[in-house]
Amino acid sequence: MSTLLEVKDLQAGYGNSQVLFGVSFSIASGGASTLLGRNGMGKTTIVRAVLGLTPGMGGTVRFCGERVDGRSADHIACMGMALVPEGRMIFPTLSVRENLLAFAGNRNHTNAPWTLERVYALFPRLQERHRHMGNQLSGGEQQMLAIGRALMTNPHLLVLDEATEGLAPLVREDIWRCLHALRAEGQSILVIDKYVQKLVQLADQHTLIERGKVVWQGGSGALESDRALWQRYIGV
Repeated sequence: MSTLLEVKDLQAGYGNSQVLFGVSFSIASGGASTLLGRNGMGKTTIVRAVLGLTPGMGGTVRFCGERVDGRSADHIACMGMALVPEGRMIFPTLSVRENLLAFAGNRNHTNAPWTLERVYALFPRLQERHRHMGNQLSGGEQQMLAIGRALMTNPHLLVLDEATEGLAPLVREDIWRCLHALRAEGQSILVIDKYVQKLVQLADQHTLIERGKVVWQGGSGALESDRALWQRYIGV
């Protein structure tokens, strides 16, 4: 299995404040990985640096075999990396359908591209609400739309930052179901979330972050069996 994303010794921050200190991890093509840790430990900064949204201070990022650290966020997105951001950030005055079509593209010539029909099949609720404006949707519907919008770009790597945050339990289960369906189709995924029990069922590899540094990496079996790690680095 080839390496899709390789991050080595990544350093990043904001202004004079350094947040990341030599973060390294990789994601295989078709694999699912997580970034875990308490709030404020640097997980979102890692995502922003990898996507070109926050300038790095050092280290390298390779995506699809190309070195992309220092490249623009537009360039990286066009290569096939799509973010489902924390807070969703959908267009409030566009309809569900318009939100999805605004991001439609198959720049990477995927054989079975994501279309409106495929997104509606994954999230039937979006089809029911396709004429509604973004600001008329519930939080769960907005999250479905944010995921569907990212899929419409036909990404090689789907990055989800707190995709189930603030959602009702039944809606969270819908999101997990859809992520498992995407995984079964071979979609490469990077997830930030706090529900470790769900993540060990979804992902192959996990990276724990503490104060901008990697403190543990391993597979789902090792993480699930070591509850002390959960308490030390993830639990509140």
